[in-house]
Amino acid sequence: MQRTLVLDLDGTLVDSVPDLAAALDRLMAARALPGFTEPEVMRMVGDGALVLVERAFAARGRVPDSTALAEFLADYGANAAVRTRAFPGVAETLRILRDAGWALAVCTNKPLAPARTLLAALGLDGFFAAIGGGDSFPVRKPDPGHLLATLQAAGGTPARAVMAGDHHNDMLAASALGMPAIFAAWGYGGPEVGAQAAAVAERFSDLPAIAGRLLAD
Repeated sequence: MQRTLVLDLDGTLVDSVPDLAAALDRLMAARALPGFTEPEVMRMVGDGALVLVERAFAARGRVPDSTALAEFLADYGANAAVRTRAFPGVAETLRILRDAGWALAVCTNKPLAPARTLLAALGLDGFFAAIGGGDSFPVRKPDPGHLLATLQAAGGTPARAVMAGDHHNDMLAASALGMPAIFAAWGYGGPEVGAQAAAVAERFSDLPAIAGRLLAD
């Protein structure tokens, strides 16, 4: 039966914080509010664009105005791949996984349009049988329905699938489906996230061996 590896995007496949921080800074500057350092933004990502904008405004003692989210999405959507880069070894490892017969999918809380734009700009879109964005389905991570719908779109089943991500949302969604999860230690999550995982990968290139072991017959 087909084996499927589902991957988170931000903090797992790509380091997107530089472009997220730049878009947030422009949003803040338009309202005469101070911007953020990249480490500050890193701690705010993982729950989708709306929550990111809400957290940014809350950090400045404000609530988002009625146009803030739309402005952020338009700006970020046009600039999602300026400084964002894939983590080391991503393309090579995805090729190894594909050649070994794995189906690959992305399950991200980032809206689908910028997720597709970013993957295409980095030359990674051709690897994936499905991309489940934060607005692709009625629910999003940590709701397991998001992961399940993405997995099914890729032709996979929870019994023959592995999740890899750096956020507690990834661990929670996978656990609810009975899927093993690999913690991406190079990403944005801390060791407390890794403690929830079935295994920890120190580098992206570790994924084929670990995923294969987790689904060993």
